[in-house]
Amino acid sequence: MAIIQFPQGFVWGTATASYQIEGAYDEDGRGLSIWDTFSRTPGKVRNGDNGDVACDSYHRYEEDIALIKQLGVSAYRFSIAWPRIIPDGDGAVNPKGLAYYHTFIDKLLEAGVEPYVTIYHWDLPQALQDKGGWLNRATIDAFVRYSEVLFKAYGGKVKKWFTINEPWCASFLSYTIGEHAPGYRDLQMGVDAGHHLMVAHGKTVLRFRELGIPGEIGFAPNVSWKVPYSNRPEDVAAARREMGWTNDWFLDPVFKGEYPQYLIDVFAKHGAKLHVEPGDMELIREPVDFYAINYYSGNVVRHKEGFGLFDSETVDYGRDHTEMGWVIMPEGLSSVLLDLKQKYGDIPVYISENGACYNDEPGPDGRVRDDRRIDYLRSHIVEINRAIASGVNLKGYFVWSLLDNFEWAFGYEKRFGIVHVNYRTLKRTPKDSYYWYQKVAKNNWFEV
Repeated sequence: MAIIQFPQGFVWGTATASYQIEGAYDEDGRGLSIWDTFSRTPGKVRNGDNGDVACDSYHRYEEDIALIKQLGVSAYRFSIAWPRIIPDGDGAVNPKGLAYYHTFIDKLLEAGVEPYVTIYHWDLPQALQDKGGWLNRATIDAFVRYSEVLFKAYGGKVKKWFTINEPWCASFLSYTIGEHAPGYRDLQMGVDAGHHLMVAHGKTVLRFRELGIPGEIGFAPNVSWKVPYSNRPEDVAAARREMGWTNDWFLDPVFKGEYPQYLIDVFAKHGAKLHVEPGDMELIREPVDFYAINYYSGNVVRHKEGFGLFDSETVDYGRDHTEMGWVIMPEGLSSVLLDLKQKYGDIPVYISENGACYNDEPGPDGRVRDDRRIDYLRSHIVEINRAIASGVNLKGYFVWSLLDNFEWAFGYEKRFGIVHVNYRTLKRTPKDSYYWYQKVAKNNWFEV
């Protein structure tokens, strides 16, 4: 047996998002979000599911905090619901919304758990969507104002901030592929929304600095790892285009001050143009204290002329998959971490999400045996240890997710939690993976 040891002070955590767990969609002055609207649109979400109740964490937060404390992690990453704070997106601040998160953060701190706050995890107020959403540059300033409200309210308690979670999903998956709210299918819209999200990120980081808020701020893009099918130049280029769509497109502007030209050219080939106004790139490049990545899967890719946006296809040749259908490629996590270090330097980085969907249910004895999730987590945590050993400045790791929850367009069909949720009774049951991860967090090492 080999011991996999982590550095002293390494942060172990778990994570959730507001719309996926809170419920209470129309309580205490909360406004509607684009996900309230999208989930009520026939055919958009499996089984017509919505987040009206979700895990009911809005009411059961003390039970959930007790689970986090028992888990033994030092940090919890969660998102704040914009419509709870400013119901119409850019008008009056809702005091009940502010008070709720004050109480929640206080309870976390009392439990000895540090709050890591995501400002935007996709629940844009519907009132702003009615004015164009992320296609409207006015949403940038509304986001900065919303962020400022949070900084001033919680700045003395929260020391770690993520501006935007997975801008690729909030733009291309939502405005080009149409799988997420608001559900458009237009490449130009995706390019525009993505750029506006990044300007909002940069402008918010700048405002954080201007206000002198104590703590650190960064963002959390989703990344992938694409392996060329062969060393032929056309396969290498195809894999680069595929991977660059999530990685380079959102990280290059922050750390290099420019979008990758090879992707600008691809988008132009398909009729979409990048619209950058004077000062935008300087804002996006506002220095961050850290960045974080969400990693789940990788693929083998080869060139296929005329196939899809990037003249490329995935070659799936029998690797194991999670129940999302995603290829399990743990070595992609260490590979992408090393690649990002080489491109952008020795910037502190977190794994803000990593986890697996397996729909295991309690057995006759009430125990949830999710060995496949344990195997997934173990293999990926070994890979982050390898990255640390290779010099990556990795500060922490957050398992996705604490709870089974509303999995966006898949509704309640897909379970990522290390805690099982019975959606009828809302009973929480820690899974075997919860107890496995508990030992890792407690010991700061494990055996393989």
